[in-house]
Amino acid sequence: MGLEGAAGLPDALSDWGPAQLAAVVIAGYLVIGEPFVGHALHRRFEGRLGTDPVARRSLYRRLLVLEWGLALIALMVWLSAPGVSAGHVGLGWPQRWPGVLTTAACLLLLGLVVYSTLALRSGALSGPPAPARPGEARHAEPPGSSTLALLPRTQPERRLFAVVGVTAGVCEEWLYRGFFLALVAAVAPGLPGPALVGVAAVAFGLAHAYQGVSGMVTTGVLGGVLAAVYLSSGSLLLPVLLHAVIDLRFLLVPASALPAGAR
Repeated sequence: MGLEGAAGLPDALSDWGPAQLAAVVIAGYLVIGEPFVGHALHRRFEGRLGTDPVARRSLYRRLLVLEWGLALIALMVWLSAPGVSAGHVGLGWPQRWPGVLTTAACLLLLGLVVYSTLALRSGALSGPPAPARPGEARHAEPPGSSTLALLPRTQPERRLFAVVGVTAGVCEEWLYRGFFLALVAAVAPGLPGPALVGVAAVAFGLAHAYQGVSGMVTTGVLGGVLAAVYLSSGSLLLPVLLHAVIDLRFLLVPASALPAGAR
């Protein structure tokens, strides 16, 4: 994949100096805490969809506060680690173009993104909600469609969702690729690039546990590809752009093509 010596990652945890404990705590939250917080947040959101017309906008605002808050905390921790340069966490211009395998993986991913977007626009993924299981309230969206439930229906929702999409590109790449992988490389010096890609994929997939197994696999693959792009190029710039485009593509899907519940 062309990941050798990628991104000039830190050589040891001691490079972080006094900030190392805070960095480990943040990394622990990303891997362990975020799956539980995300699950609780989205379950509450889905429970409000049928009765609260501003449920999506409320969730979007919560996501903005959570992501920017965590990203700023991680930024302050990095700034307090004098031995860790901007290059160690991918804050710089790309140093090289990703290798052939990484580029091919990106093209395949983009092809799948285009295909899924066209499927959404055609209304192929919409349909009536499935019957609720005994003892469980009926959700506004079909089961297994947590991503569909998140998508904006109204113009105010679309405007706020655009901000969320850009935020996800910036903050999640900084947290899960730049900050997190720098810490992993410092804790386990000499870890090869493919192993770092695997760690990034697992962490990002777990963060989307609320989407179910298929959602975790999909986002895990996305996280792995973006990590490979980052490690190959030595910069977060390309992953940020790709991530934002992938999220913002949902703005191309009209409300009429989405499930009828809670529009």
